Amino acid sequence: MAKLTIGFGVVLILLGIWGFVATGSAHPTALFPTWFGLALAVCGLLARNEDEKRRMLWMHAAAVLGLVGFIGAGTRALSVYIHAHGAPLAYPIAVADQLAMALICLVFVLLCVRSFIAVRRTGKPTA
Repeated sequence: MAKLTIGFGVVLILLGIWGFVATGSAHPTALFPTWFGLALAVCGLLARNEDEKRRMLWMHAAAVLGLVGFIGAGTRALSVYIHAHGAPLAYPIAVADQLAMALICLVFVLLCVRSFIAVRRTGKPTA
């Protein structure tokens, strides 16, 4: 699961860079997915440890980061849609970036939960 965490981190880093470049490199807030991705990748690297307790700690930290990323990006995108009242979005690239981050984080959290349940049942991680 640590390798998967690093992979999701890299995807979020690339998403943040894409959002920053797509907005004309003028909006540093477009780099939020990059910082979440970097934190996930670091958690994944630290989870590549033989010590089971440390691996559990870093994977749970990664799952919490993923959950915070999903809630933060998802609520922000939903808020923009609600306030638009059907009008065109002022920053459609930013909203697409937020929705993509929310979806990526949601998939990551679901995979973490699945892995945690599998470990609890069998004692062996799924990935």
